[in-house]
Amino acid sequence: MTADRFLPFAKSALRAALVFAAATLLTAAWPVRAQTTAQTSAQTSTQVPGIVLDTAAVEKALAAGAVLWDARDERDYLEGHIPGAINFGAAGDVFRDPNREDPPSAAAASRIFGAAGLDILNRDVIVYTRKGDAVAYYAARMVEYYGGRHARVYHGGLDDWQDAGKPLSRTPTRLAPVALSLNTEMRGALDNAQLLERLRRGSVQIIDTRTAKEFSGEDIRAVRGGHIPGAVLIPYEENWRDPQAAAKLASRQVSTREGMALKPVEELVKLYAGLDRSKETIVYCQSAVRASETAAVLRDLGFKDVKVHEPSWLGYAGQLTAPAEQETFVNIGALNGRIQSLMGRVQQLEAELRQLKGQGR
Repeated sequence: MTADRFLPFAKSALRAALVFAAATLLTAAWPVRAQTTAQTSAQTSTQVPGIVLDTAAVEKALAAGAVLWDARDERDYLEGHIPGAINFGAAGDVFRDPNREDPPSAAAASRIFGAAGLDILNRDVIVYTRKGDAVAYYAARMVEYYGGRHARVYHGGLDDWQDAGKPLSRTPTRLAPVALSLNTEMRGALDNAQLLERLRRGSVQIIDTRTAKEFSGEDIRAVRGGHIPGAVLIPYEENWRDPQAAAKLASRQVSTREGMALKPVEELVKLYAGLDRSKETIVYCQSAVRASETAAVLRDLGFKDVKVHEPSWLGYAGQLTAPAEQETFVNIGALNGRIQSLMGRVQQLEAELRQLKGQGR
């Protein structure tokens, strides 16, 4: 390979390594997650039978007037979506602060939903993305979070729709804007203070839906690693027929998302058999996305009082006085030193590559 062709390739690879290392540092030094000030209906968990829908149930709901919300990004939506579905950007971006990963205020949500024509207080809403995608569940939960009835989720999403031979559309659907004045936040959710109060009382069961390495503190994605005391580890992927489906898809061992279909009900019942369905159940992950999927599954299984810990581990870990089990920390000083060393090496290699280019090699 000539120097002209090798230089950009080498720069790209080296910079990618640098970005990865820097991201690790930033994650370790992540700010404490803000607590919401709006507590209206924070203790209320709106139970909805049949949150998780299949293709037939979606068609029936649409015929009855439900609004279909495609919660993917606009580019994917325009490449093909279920006819009649609306879209107003990737829900994981629209409803999460890029740093703290908190949902926006009720006032901001009023503008977002209102501009999209989505009256969450008076319309039946169904959300979809791709099969098994937890973001669809997070988007559906945002409807409840701001005072509406928990939206339902088409778990199979675009994958099941196409597998059923249903048509796609590339024509955007736009609803007329509506005037919304939402004054509720945290419905169906808990903040740090509320969770800590329940830990003191010992009156709650907690499910950690992250990975085993996150749970043990080996994989640190916040100021510290570990887990909330007493939490039971059940990764959200365990809800799927193949818990390794995402990893297999990423490594190209499989070419479809079929393994991300939900397990049969009887298998899900066994998965959560060690928990009390009548007891308040708190579900968390890193930033309340993965937890949203498990929370919906639990509700459909008959758990009576399910709430999502909205700050999840990102916010809980940042509150250093909050107790944790298997607590670990990143040596930020040492990590910063390694990043500085890597930056120096990148600069040295870039200089050498420029020299090679100048020599025409």
